[in-house]
Amino acid sequence: MKLISWNVNGLRACVQKGFLDYFKEVDADIFCVQETKLQEGQIDLKLDGYYDYWNYAEKKGYSGTAIFSKIKPINCTYGINIEEHDKEGRVITLEFDEFYMVTVYTPNSKEKLARLDYRMEWEDCFRDYLKNLDEKKPVIVCGDMNVAHTEIDLKNAKTNTKNAGFSPEERSKFTELLGAGFIDTYRYFYPDKEGIYSWWSYRFKAREKNAGWRIDYFCVSEGLKDKLVSANIHTKVMGSDHCPVELVIK
Repeated sequence: MKLISWNVNGLRACVQKGFLDYFKEVDADIFCVQETKLQEGQIDLKLDGYYDYWNYAEKKGYSGTAIFSKIKPINCTYGINIEEHDKEGRVITLEFDEFYMVTVYTPNSKEKLARLDYRMEWEDCFRDYLKNLDEKKPVIVCGDMNVAHTEIDLKNAKTNTKNAGFSPEERSKFTELLGAGFIDTYRYFYPDKEGIYSWWSYRFKAREKNAGWRIDYFCVSEGLKDKLVSANIHTKVMGSDHCPVELVIK
């Protein structure tokens, strides 16, 4: 089973930059999208052979997630059942016979870590949400988690330690997620690989110079470890400031 996750940084804009060509070419069984930046009725996207699920932010042109699945799920839920965290369209969960599929667009801590306190609350609540699911059946969670976990997950570690996405607080929350029984699948296959990123700033020709960050993930319950086949980051795919990430699982 092939799974794809992509922060498209505005789905309408991404469609103008080749999204549909990539979508057809990659032929994923489940394709998760973050930062759709739209409301219901603002896009007419017909993807033959896929069931589609959308979670919109209350604020227009902001956040938002979607999942396109060839397999019809048993159930679909939106958010994490906590009102204050469920206004920005950040989480969709599909329940299948053997696992839960969760896509997430984790809140950004913002410049000067202005939203770090909120981010810390979110992290604890989201981790608890995943742990509760994991008690019922294994979980696959993917998306833009807005954190480069270790120094090899971004180009310029030393100059970014006080910046959103690489603060000690955010990194420690990702460590806690792994400690709660989840595997970072890319690092499972490539524990020491450097120079592979999933996001580059639009400024300073960052993508040209590969001055990037790996902040997009597929994480799975420990119980799925033996079913992992491969993980990939499609660095050459354009259309967003992020690139798609992939997981193949039995």
